[in-house]
Amino acid sequence: MKTRFVTIWIIVAALAPLLALFSAAAVKEQPVPFRAGETLNYRVTWAAFATAASVQLSVTERRVLFGWQTWHFRAVAQTLSPVSTLFPIDDQFDSYTDAESLECRQFETHLNELGKISDQVQHLVATGQKSRAPGASVIVLSGTRDALGALYSLRAADWQRTPELDAPVYDGKDIFDMRARRESAGEAVTVPAGNFTASRISVRVFQHEKEMTAIHIAVWVATDAAHTPVVLQATLPFGTLRAELIPAPQ
Repeated sequence: MKTRFVTIWIIVAALAPLLALFSAAAVKEQPVPFRAGETLNYRVTWAAFATAASVQLSVTERRVLFGWQTWHFRAVAQTLSPVSTLFPIDDQFDSYTDAESLECRQFETHLNELGKISDQVQHLVATGQKSRAPGASVIVLSGTRDALGALYSLRAADWQRTPELDAPVYDGKDIFDMRARRESAGEAVTVPAGNFTASRISVRVFQHEKEMTAIHIAVWVATDAAHTPVVLQATLPFGTLRAELIPAPQ
């Protein structure tokens, strides 16, 4: 499950319509650089494999979920041949992130890994809040992101004014502390999608106040209006995964 936290970067009943309308009107949303309909595609390298996997990140929609105005993010990750013959993986992650606070309201994992299929939908409720969703909820600290929504939080941050961003992150099973710092600005980055100027964001992962030193994450966020993540890199005990932005399909 610890590695799921990072591979994720490279993953119901409706309320009454009147309640949804009032809730949507009352939200004071944070300005964000992404938009509904955005799709980004990445090529993942690992060890000697230049095309070990593919990752697609998308902003699927804006919608009201149980009275919350949310962004619906989706990540799809698949291993490619020849890696898929050894490690067949076809995973999908869905995040419903609050449009005002950017904290997670619902996190879904739909996994097909090494022939084992599992699906999970979890509702997150901050301590002191009342759940609006049916069934059991996961109680978390206020401001908790899920692992996919955390990436979009990094994009939404103003790294010129806020060089640090700390937040609890839920990966579907465990809670981690994400401590992100801007380590450099104005780096020239070349990926298959083109040439970019980007800020390098370093992410350290902690659990129970202890740093997980075997894991390190870095994200290169372009200085364009969309704050496009052009490179996602995760150093893990089994090697380094590097996802680079590729051109949109024609």
